[in-house]
Parts: sequence; structure tokens; C-alpha cells
Amino acid sequence: MTTEWRKSSRSGQSTNCVEVRRTLEEVRDSKNLGGPVLRFTDARAIRAFLTGVRAD
Repeated sequence: MTTEWRKSSRSGQSTNCVEVRRTLEEVRDSKNLGGPVLRFTDARAIRAFLTGVRAD
């Protein structure tokens, strides 16, 4: 079963945004739909990623 990608609700109308699939298990750049996908295997990895993004 394929899960739909959804745009981050925090992106608003911005073109600089990410899309997520499942429960943040996969993240991609919405401008490069065929590009790389970040895949997380556990909640700790997701938290570390979000912490880094927020600090930037």
C-alpha cells in the first residue's frame, strides 16, 4: 500500500518546504519530487533531524 505524501502544514504558501509520508518516517524536498528521500527508522532519529533543522 502506498501512502500519500503531504506538504508540511508549516510551509504555508512558501515554495521552500518539505513533504512527509507516514508519521514523519520519510521526508523529501517538495521542489525535487524525484530526488532523495530521508528515511528514519526510529523516533530518536526523527527528533535529532528536527532539532537540527530548527537550529538552522
